Amino acid sequence: MQAPGAENVSSMGSVRSCGNVRGMHLGMRRPITLRAHITMDFQINPATLQGPVYFCSGTNKGIERTMIADGETSPARSAETGAFFDAIVVGAGFAGMYMLHRLRELGFSARVFEAGGGVGGTWYWNRYPGARCDVESMQYSFSFSEELDQQWNWSEKYAPQPEILSYANHVVDRFDLRRHIVFDTRVVSETFDEKAGCWLVETERGDRVHAKFLIMAVGCLSAPNRPNFNGLEDFNGPIYHTGQWPHQGVDFTGLRVGVIGTGSSAIQSIPIIAQQATALTVFQRTATWSVPAWNEKLTPEYLQAAKAEYPALRAKARARPTGFYFPFNTKPALEANPEEREKQYEESWARGGLPFLGAYGDLLFEKAANDTIADFARRKIRGIVKDPVTADLLCPDNVFGCKRLCVDTGYFETYNMPHVKLVDVSRTPIERFTAHAIEVNGVEYPLDAVVCATGFAAMTGSFDKIRITGRNGLTLSEKWRAGPRAYLGIASAGFPNLFMITGPGSPSVLASMIQAIEQHVDWLADCMGHMRDVGATSIEPILKDEDAWVEHVNEVSTVSLRSTCSSWYVGANIPGRPRVFMPYIGGFPVYVQKCNEVMNNGWDGFILEGAQDSNAAPRVRYTERWRVPLDIEVISPAAVAARRVPVV
Repeated sequence: MQAPGAENVSSMGSVRSCGNVRGMHLGMRRPITLRAHITMDFQINPATLQGPVYFCSGTNKGIERTMIADGETSPARSAETGAFFDAIVVGAGFAGMYMLHRLRELGFSARVFEAGGGVGGTWYWNRYPGARCDVESMQYSFSFSEELDQQWNWSEKYAPQPEILSYANHVVDRFDLRRHIVFDTRVVSETFDEKAGCWLVETERGDRVHAKFLIMAVGCLSAPNRPNFNGLEDFNGPIYHTGQWPHQGVDFTGLRVGVIGTGSSAIQSIPIIAQQATALTVFQRTATWSVPAWNEKLTPEYLQAAKAEYPALRAKARARPTGFYFPFNTKPALEANPEEREKQYEESWARGGLPFLGAYGDLLFEKAANDTIADFARRKIRGIVKDPVTADLLCPDNVFGCKRLCVDTGYFETYNMPHVKLVDVSRTPIERFTAHAIEVNGVEYPLDAVVCATGFAAMTGSFDKIRITGRNGLTLSEKWRAGPRAYLGIASAGFPNLFMITGPGSPSVLASMIQAIEQHVDWLADCMGHMRDVGATSIEPILKDEDAWVEHVNEVSTVSLRSTCSSWYVGANIPGRPRVFMPYIGGFPVYVQKCNEVMNNGWDGFILEGAQDSNAAPRVRYTERWRVPLDIEVISPAAVAARRVPVV
């Protein structure tokens, strides 16, 4: 018996029974394990895997066989057992790579476990058509090495996924990090050994290794959200998820394609899929705000001029609320007359990208001000989309920028193409999949392939996949049952020497991610270096300080209009998740200032055990570059609410 659509999987022998076979395309280059409760005596030839790979779900009592989604085999290796490292890092995205670099500079022994077959994290997995960054390339890059800044040349204003992945591979090889990373290996369990004072880390490939420090570099958007639609297993065609796209790519030429979702990955991929498909049906639950990218090639002259000012640009970016620099108008929108606002919005629209939200200083804090930019954006959408019914469906009715603002190239124009159709599923959700269609409100939409652009279990999804057990048998999932709790988004009480890079309660997704990563890693490196200097055995947040920080994060979030809608910032895209605003909205430099104060005050809010000199001033190795004055010209109401800056 073969799974529908898996005709290219050759076998020898027979399969006598298979459990629930589901038609979800895994879209991975890394080894995948087919697990099913089956009786079988056949062999699979990975070299013949040309099409979609399906998986059987079951009780895991049958055979487990490893294969590669596009025909490459995983290198065999023996399980690593008994080894002890100073630090284990989980994840080899930008956070894991930079953490490893700092650990090696400090002379710590380290091992990185990465589930994928290469470095890059988000940019390793998200290979869907049109994937690219929404922060300008010159700032979406590491800033720790001026030589690296000067050596690497970005080709476009907004770098595409392949180029960002090439950059990640350049970094890992330039700094000789790859030999410390174990790929194709997913961590399944992390247990703190209270007697030994170290962490036991176990992987799905049988590794059992120990470390004093455990650093979670698992990313904020790395656990794909796969809705369990009725009849999913009945669909005969491939089903892809944008967050785990096949590495060999997908050709939709001649196919009827359905895209579920209209978030960032959909907005980037829909215009390209529409160029290939004979029919494209987009299923939209919530309309999304998007502004044009106006992407362009970067000329040698531009690169030369930008690199000459790189250090100054980096310094200015660190002082900005978002961690990256762009022109920002601090004047309130409501103090301008309608003609002035229209002119300002037109100029900001012409620049495009995320800086459009910087047209005025009060857009995310005053509803009446936000209404003015929302009305402008709706007029733009209606001016682009010719069919008025479709245009109305594409016009969001929520706060502009409440959910993450998207940046597009030709997204709204795509709906003018005769073979592209928009289906509203906000009031009448998708009812079921059939063999060849998706059914909504009794209407079948014939499809040959489906793309799930349904996002991620943001911020905590990757933590949920690992059983993390701290003191007294407490698991992190139990502690976070009502929402994530972490001091500074770095560590959680009850889990000694466990650190999180861009964890919940830090700016993370509300800042430029690479700068947020670098700041966390540098702070952690100084912390771990200090612990070695004074002989400390463990560090852990004090519960009352952790509680105070979580309360502060929630309190500050209410100042911003971002907290007023159901977004993945609060976990609203995952049924059953507690509604908690997870990132810190008080501003990146305000947060950095708090982290620096904690360090300067002898790790205020933390308990250091075993230190020979607990009052010793920390030696600042890496965080000096983050000790920049706040840019008072662009301080937001959220920063004022954070009680970190003077009210002027």
